[in-house]
Amino acid sequence: MGNQSLTVIGGGLVGAAIAYGAVRSGIHVRVLDQGDTAFRASRGNFGLVWVQSKGHKLPRYARWSRDAVTRWPALQQELLQLTGVDAGLQQPGGFWLGFSDAEMKARCALLENVNQHGGEVPFEIMNRSKLVQYLPGIGQAVVGGSFCPMDGHANPLMLLRALHAGIICRGSEVISGVEVARIRFDSEKQEFETFSGDGRSWKSTRIVLAAGLGNARLAPQLGLNAPVFPTRGQVLITERLKPFLRYPMNKLRQTLEGSVQVGSTSEDVGFNDGTSTERIEWLARRAVTTFPALAYARLVRAWGALRPLTPDGYPIYQESSSCPGAFIATSHSGVSLASVHCFVIGAWMSGMAERPPDFGVFNGDRFANSK
Repeated sequence: MGNQSLTVIGGGLVGAAIAYGAVRSGIHVRVLDQGDTAFRASRGNFGLVWVQSKGHKLPRYARWSRDAVTRWPALQQELLQLTGVDAGLQQPGGFWLGFSDAEMKARCALLENVNQHGGEVPFEIMNRSKLVQYLPGIGQAVVGGSFCPMDGHANPLMLLRALHAGIICRGSEVISGVEVARIRFDSEKQEFETFSGDGRSWKSTRIVLAAGLGNARLAPQLGLNAPVFPTRGQVLITERLKPFLRYPMNKLRQTLEGSVQVGSTSEDVGFNDGTSTERIEWLARRAVTTFPALAYARLVRAWGALRPLTPDGYPIYQESSSCPGAFIATSHSGVSLASVHCFVIGAWMSGMAERPPDFGVFNGDRFANSK
């Protein structure tokens, strides 16, 4: 490995997982994190470790998601042993709920299509009478649902804390408060130099752009394409309640602490990460429709957060052809994919493993002609 070193721009869930994976491979890593001023997606991540319905338009993504949820327990155990921080993983299976026969029919067709194209994701379609055996107290408006035994949830903020702690425990560094202004590639020395807005700079032999929404600005400097845009997600949190919900759902889950998390919206509002009364009311009404007893729960918090999204909703993972050793990673599923970002992407982007097979479908070049 010699003097190989890696700079990861972005200390959120994606960047931290890749950085931790690179550190595991034995390379020195420096994470440049914008810190609390960033539009950090981990604040608005719903916390699902989820595979059902993923990749219905891209089979490789379905397999990628399945591999991720399969490897999550190993990541949870490793981080807990190394750092003492519990990322809160629970994988009892998860439910998607339908409120009409038409929704149920469409859901079944979608899941069958995923598996017909190699997804290999187990699922069961349940009618209402079977659903209430798993979800007592479910509202009368719920007509059925789908269940996947691989699904679960975790705590995004504790996961991020564990990844940062793991990077430091293994001898690398996380530098906060860095606003990256530009990146220079020296082709003769095969070296990258990253410059912050306040005049600081850092050199490394490899670099990863994992800056979320910031990738759109930084990618062209390294010959890469990342047309990411913000989508706002609003989330509600109730007071702590007596445990009643063993299984997470796509829009509702009870945390280990007892609070119920209700979410989330998907809104095109530019860089406005605030909240709106209209959407909060919509989230609350849907939660009460799902579990009528929640009408008596007190809401204690609501927030909005911005998540990076590509035009087709799928990730970008790519090495630059003009600046070898420069990579980009953009994904809105920072929790679900954390394990493979660590165990697979981190090893690849640090130079310790080959690119995963069939990964050309994730190149940002697929958006070259998009406007």
